[in-house]
Amino acid sequence: MPHRARKGPSNTPRMSRRQWISALGLGGAAALAGCTGDDGNGGNGNGGNGNGGNGNGGNGNGDSATADEPDPIDLSQSPPEVDGEYHVTEASTFETLNPIYNDEDSAGTAIGYALDMGYTFDQNNEVFGLLFEDIFTEDEGETWTIQIRDGLEFSDPYGQYTAEDFVYYIQEIHQSEWAQSVNSIDWAGVEVEETGELEVQATLANPNIIWPETFAPLEYPIPRDLLEPYVEEEDAEGLQQDEELLELQFAGNMGAYVLDEWIRDGGTQYTRNDEYYLRDLAEDDDLQIFGEAPYFETLQIEIIEEESSRIAAIQTGETDNVALPPNRGQEFIEDDETIVVLTPTPFNNILSVNMRDNGWTAGPGNLFTVTEFRQAIAAAIDKQQYIQGILNGFAQPHYTWQPEFSEWYAGTDELTLWGDPEEGVYGGEARELAEQALEQIDEDYAYDGDTLVDPDGDQVELEIYYNASSDTQELAVDFFANEFESNLGFILNTNAIDATTFSENYWNAEPEGGTDTVNGEEVEWEQPTASNPGPRSVTPEESWDFATIFGLNTYPRNPITNEAFFDGANSSYNPVGYYPGFDAGSVFEEMRNAGSREELAEAFSELLVNLNEEQPYIMLAFGDDIEAYNPDLRGPIANFSSGWDFGAWHKDD
Repeated sequence: MPHRARKGPSNTPRMSRRQWISALGLGGAAALAGCTGDDGNGGNGNGGNGNGGNGNGGNGNGDSATADEPDPIDLSQSPPEVDGEYHVTEASTFETLNPIYNDEDSAGTAIGYALDMGYTFDQNNEVFGLLFEDIFTEDEGETWTIQIRDGLEFSDPYGQYTAEDFVYYIQEIHQSEWAQSVNSIDWAGVEVEETGELEVQATLANPNIIWPETFAPLEYPIPRDLLEPYVEEEDAEGLQQDEELLELQFAGNMGAYVLDEWIRDGGTQYTRNDEYYLRDLAEDDDLQIFGEAPYFETLQIEIIEEESSRIAAIQTGETDNVALPPNRGQEFIEDDETIVVLTPTPFNNILSVNMRDNGWTAGPGNLFTVTEFRQAIAAAIDKQQYIQGILNGFAQPHYTWQPEFSEWYAGTDELTLWGDPEEGVYGGEARELAEQALEQIDEDYAYDGDTLVDPDGDQVELEIYYNASSDTQELAVDFFANEFESNLGFILNTNAIDATTFSENYWNAEPEGGTDTVNGEEVEWEQPTASNPGPRSVTPEESWDFATIFGLNTYPRNPITNEAFFDGANSSYNPVGYYPGFDAGSVFEEMRNAGSREELAEAFSELLVNLNEEQPYIMLAFGDDIEAYNPDLRGPIANFSSGWDFGAWHKDD
């Protein structure tokens, strides 16, 4: 019996939840592993990519006012009037809008306004087909059939989007050695072939009955004729800089809006796409609302780095959506001139530490590479003070690599509660862990009373970088500085920086590859990426110690996707140079080979315990995205999939 994104009673493409329970995932995550500012600038628009869940309706401090929980749009209603502009305000500009190379969440939103992907997930976590008419398996997940919608057109001169375009893109870009696309890990070992003009067959290296849930088959449409010159020359740099790709000039009728301009430091501007393919779905009476989609004449993403200026824009009605910092959430919840929607997110608030050779700028060696020192850092930060004092209660403690709303979250019984003064490890115990770490290094760092000193006897000073556009991050780093000096005896110097600059010069590096010895075995970086360019000896252009710039996706839909971060020192996404101290490869192999969701949960639990113990990133909190909207806007919901139906969003008079 085939398993598919089936037609429900309303003929909406869906995947039955019942079909998920016998499956597990093999996924790569580089395309969606991307980064977002960890004070919540990632969720303005066109499609959630995680495992549902509702906003908590309040700030956890006992205040009477609660956040809004708008009803989902009724898809069977008649099309509303097309009118006006949808204006989004964000904090940081985009590094690239090239769909082949983007791995940032906010840039993905900007691309998504002008170019759809194969499918999304609705508020019930059901698959909703976009460019794909259907995706199904008839052999328990080894072979998948993808049926592309008829009538999808690229811009001139490229013609119709067909299976030939899809297969060529996978084989010649993602499965090549030269292109270094961010999605290459998703297609390793997958055989793809064209089985019809609009049909593709994908044979997986390991059967996976919930392959769509891994996001691996989720691709942007790229015309073969655009790619061919770069493929023939194996010109990766040219492909990255191609203007048609950067400006999305090829998108045709496959996006709700047409990108008119990308102002590199200012945002993006769009006009309504009069030929949007999704209107054809209105032939189904239960999807009538898409009949004239989309419903804004123009759309704009404006970049305003200054937080107070972004907030002023929603107060004065100059924008329709802005992400609020936690210290302003309750104020706007109580304001009738806005609606505030709390959207649960898989992106975590973390403190990254640089384990590469240009980390630990205080002197020789690198204490960050010692597990006990990372534990000491985690134990030195009072999570509850951080959540209540910095995030104003709009968050939950983060002890391991899943949010509490995930079905894979197994509780804290087997976890160490780092930074919990009442039930965990905090304060003086952090100092004890740091002293254990000092015993494991060759360099002569030591404690002189309460002060951590370097081999010359001077107090250790380290650097932390935070997003210059985030007042919340500025408050956080000052809090961390006080905690570290009190509990670990070192000075933390704070540095504001633009997120794009940090990404380009500090976080990512030129891929070099190489080998290193990890846990007594030689490990080779055969396919280095900018976000894991090689062993710890391969470093970015600039040195750094701590950073709060980015949060990472924890993938609560399909936990195996986290292999992109943790499946060995040479995993595809490892800018911090983390070398697992446990056999991560074996754990992920167990997860991939699990025969049921229960087996997958058991294997994943082992991974979560190890990540809690090793703190590859210092885990702090899972916050809600606190989104303020124009009260006339219809569409946003307090659900992780908010924005899945963006083509139907509109304003009421």
